[in-house]
Amino acid sequence: MPKGFGNKILLMFWEKMMSFNFGRNVLLNSVGFDRLLDAFEQMNVGDGTNKAQGYPPYNIVKINERDYAIEIAVAGFRRDEIDITSEGNKLTVTGKFKSEPMGEYLHKGIANRDFRHEFTLAETVIVASADIENGLLLIKLQNVIPAEKLPRKIQIGGASGLIVEEEAREKIAA
Repeated sequence: MPKGFGNKILLMFWEKMMSFNFGRNVLLNSVGFDRLLDAFEQMNVGDGTNKAQGYPPYNIVKINERDYAIEIAVAGFRRDEIDITSEGNKLTVTGKFKSEPMGEYLHKGIANRDFRHEFTLAETVIVASADIENGLLLIKLQNVIPAEKLPRKIQIGGASGLIVEEEAREKIAA
């Protein structure tokens, strides 16, 4: 596949989605999507740094509306050979293989090479925990939406908006 081909397909899809509503550009009715557009533009640069991260294989699982998990196959890696860093909205998982071979390999089919995966998290997603089970690194994520971001009904006139906001906070606390 030619370099940047996948990004071009994604951009074509994005352009189609933006004009989906009977030929109207969705961006005319959207506010605050600057970062999303910048991310698409960065993908289109095609400088070679956006290569698909194939090793080791991983899954992203949506458990429910609030909980997610990233599963990374890390067979052969010890806990002290894996580093997980969350900085801002970027989650980085790095593996540095340090183990010495137990002897001479007659056949070596298990890849034990260094890796680095970077995941972009939404602003409201936090890393809840990480553990290794049965050769899988399980990183549990939670989407924690602040009270001020939850849907609420806005009353017209006066200070009634404050009452609605307090009711929303009480519902969350319950």
